[in-house]
Amino acid sequence: MSNLPETGRTSRVTVRLIAIQILVFSLLLTLGGRLWYLQIRNGQEYANEAKSNHVQQVIEPATRGSILDARGVPLADNQTRLVVSASRTELLKMKDDGRAVLGRLSKVLGMSEKEIRNKTRLCDSKTPQPCWNGSPYQPIPITDEATTQQALQIRERSEDFPGISAEPTAVRRYAAPGSANTAQVLGYLSPVTDEEITKAEHSPSPLLRSDQIGRSGLERTYDSDLRGKAGVTRYEVDNLGRVIGQTKSEKGEAGASVVTSIDARVQALAEKELAQAMKDARKEIDRNTNRPYEADSGAVVVMEAKTGRVVAMASNPDYDPNAWVGGIDAKDYQRLTSKGSNYPLLNRAIQAQAAPGSIFKVVPTAAAVNAGYPFDGSYPCGSSYSIGGQVFKNFESQSHGSISLGRALEVSCDTVFYKLSHDEWKKDGGLKPKKDAKNWFYKTAHQFGLGAETGIDLPNEVTGRVPDRQWKKDFWKANKAGWCKQAKNWPKKRDFDTLLAREGCLEGMKLHAYDSVNYAIGQGDTLVTPIQMATIYAAISNGGTLFNPSVGKAVVSPDGKHVRQIKPQSHGKLPVSKATLKQMDGALAGVATRGTAAWRFGGWPQSKIPMHAKTGTAEVYGKQTTSWFATYTKDYSILMTISQGGTGSGASGPAVRKIYDALYGVDAKGGINPKNALLPKPQEALPKIEKDGTIQAQPIKPVAAPPGRREQ
Repeated sequence: MSNLPETGRTSRVTVRLIAIQILVFSLLLTLGGRLWYLQIRNGQEYANEAKSNHVQQVIEPATRGSILDARGVPLADNQTRLVVSASRTELLKMKDDGRAVLGRLSKVLGMSEKEIRNKTRLCDSKTPQPCWNGSPYQPIPITDEATTQQALQIRERSEDFPGISAEPTAVRRYAAPGSANTAQVLGYLSPVTDEEITKAEHSPSPLLRSDQIGRSGLERTYDSDLRGKAGVTRYEVDNLGRVIGQTKSEKGEAGASVVTSIDARVQALAEKELAQAMKDARKEIDRNTNRPYEADSGAVVVMEAKTGRVVAMASNPDYDPNAWVGGIDAKDYQRLTSKGSNYPLLNRAIQAQAAPGSIFKVVPTAAAVNAGYPFDGSYPCGSSYSIGGQVFKNFESQSHGSISLGRALEVSCDTVFYKLSHDEWKKDGGLKPKKDAKNWFYKTAHQFGLGAETGIDLPNEVTGRVPDRQWKKDFWKANKAGWCKQAKNWPKKRDFDTLLAREGCLEGMKLHAYDSVNYAIGQGDTLVTPIQMATIYAAISNGGTLFNPSVGKAVVSPDGKHVRQIKPQSHGKLPVSKATLKQMDGALAGVATRGTAAWRFGGWPQSKIPMHAKTGTAEVYGKQTTSWFATYTKDYSILMTISQGGTGSGASGPAVRKIYDALYGVDAKGGINPKNALLPKPQEALPKIEKDGTIQAQPIKPVAAPPGRREQ
C-alpha cells in the first residue's frame, strides 16, 4: 500500500483527468477545423473535382497536315485504313493479362501471338523494339492493314475480343510520288510519351495521349504546325457509366500543310542517280587496295543558288518511312538501326562529315588573297613539297610549273596550297604561335561557315570541324589520358597506332606544319558536311551570300486563308571582295571546261548556261577515298559525295551531269530542249490554293534519266 495521504492521490487523479480533457478537446478542435477547411473554405473546389469524376472525355484526333512538294504534290499525307487496336488497361484487368484474347486475335489477323504481345508491351531501357513508346492508357495499334472481313469478325464477336477495337482511322502515308522516297527529309512519327505530355502541359500547343509527333526530318521541325488540335467531347455520366448530359467541348482543328521547296521529279532523279553512281563505283577497282570500291554511302544536294532553298536532297542507304506507320516491327527496326545496314536513318546530307579533299580549295584560295597573296601571282606547282624529312606529293606527282591561284584551282595543284599554308604557319609562329597570329587559313574557313551549323530547317545537323589551334588544344585535353596510356607500350610496340598515340600524348596540343599543309587541301582533321559545301558553292554563284539552307517554303492553314511564307535567311557573306569572287568564279568555270571536271562536261552548252565545278578525292585513314563533286550554275548548286567511292569526277561526276541535263533539258549533242527541262529555273510561286483550302497539285509523271553519253 502507498504511504501517500488520501489527499495526494486525489490530486494526481485530478491532474490526469484535466490533461485527458485538454487532449480530447484539442483533437476535437483540430478535427472541426479540418472539416471547416474542407467543407467551407475549399468546399466548392472539391465539389467541382468530385463532379469531374463523372465526366468522360472522347477525343477525336486531329487530321495531320500534309507535306507537299513545291508544285503541290503530296510527299506525306493521310489515308483511311482499318486499324485494330488493343486497350492495355482492359487487357491487364483480365486474370491472364489478356493472353487468351490476344491468342484469338492472332488467328483472325494472321499474326503470331508473340508479335502481337511485343507490340503491346511498354518500352523502357531494357525492352527491345518492337514495343509501345506511347501512353499506356492510349489504345495501342496492332495493325493498320486489317481487311474489312477481319474488322467485322472482331466487331461482331465483341464478347470474344474485350479491349480490342477495329475502326477506320486516318493514318500517315508517305506517298513517294514518281518514286521520290525523300525519307530522311520527311522523317517519321511515333506516339507521344507521358513525359512529353507533362512537359508540354503549359505550352501553346499541349499534347494529348492520342497524339503522334514527329521524330525526325520535317515531321519534327514543323510538328506543331502539322499536328493540329484534337477535338474533345465531354459527357456527364452516372455511377453506372450511363450518359446523362454533355458538358463543354472543344472543337478540333486539322493541322496546317507545309509546302516545301522540294521538287518531287528532281528528288526522284537525284535518288536514282546517286544509287546508280554508287552501284557503278562498286564495279571499279581501287588501285591502292586492288579490290572494288565499297561505295557504302552517299549524299546529293540540289540547291537554289540565289535563295538556299533545297530542291532535292538524297541520302543513301535510305529506307521506307511507311515502316513506322502503325508501329514498327522488330525486323524493320533492326534493319534501320544496325551497323550491318549502315544506319539508313541518318540523313548524310546534313549528318555525315568527312574530309572534303580538293573541293575545299576555294577556302585557302580566299585565305591566301586575304593574307596578301595576289590571285594572278606566280606560284610554283611542283610534283612534291618537302617539310623536313616529310614529302607531300601532288596528285599523281604532276608538275605544272609556275601558275596563278586560278590555274591552281583548275588543275587542283596541291603543292601550291601546301607552300602557301606552310608559309602562313611560319609567319604565325609555327610551334610557338604569336599572340597576334593572323591564322588566315583557319579564320577564313570559319567565315565561310565551316565548323558551324548552316541553320537548315531539319533537326540534328552536325557542324563539321575546322582543326585550328584551339581545336587542337581542346582535342588533346579530351584524349590525352587515352593516348598516354597506349603510348606506354612504346618502344616495345612500334606499330602505326602506337606511334600516333605517342605523338598525341607528347605534342597533341600543338599545330604542326604537317597539320597545316594537309588542312590546306581539305585533308587531315578537316571535316565538312555536304550541305555546308553546297551552301558555299551556292554563295560563290550568287555573289557571296551564305543562305541558311531551307526545305520549308510556306505553312498553309487548313482553310487556305492564312499562308505563312518562309523567306530565305542569311547567316553571313563570303569573306572575299567582288573582284576576287569574280576571279574565283572564272577559275571554277575553267575547271569545267579545261580542268579536272572538263571530261564530265563535254558538249555542255557553256555559252548559254555557264557551268562551274570543283572535284575532290579525299583520303581517309583505313578506308578507300571519298568522292566529292561540287558544281554550280547561275540557278543551282549541286553537290554529290560517295564514301569509299573513288575519285570526284570518276564516281560522282556522271550522276551530277545527268541531273543538270534533266534540269535544263540538255540532250546528248549539247542542245537545249525546253520541253524536256524539269526545272530550267527555280520555281518561286506557291501552288494554287482553292477557296476551300485545298492545294491544287500539278500532275507528276515518273521521270526517266536523260539518254546517257559515252564517257571519256
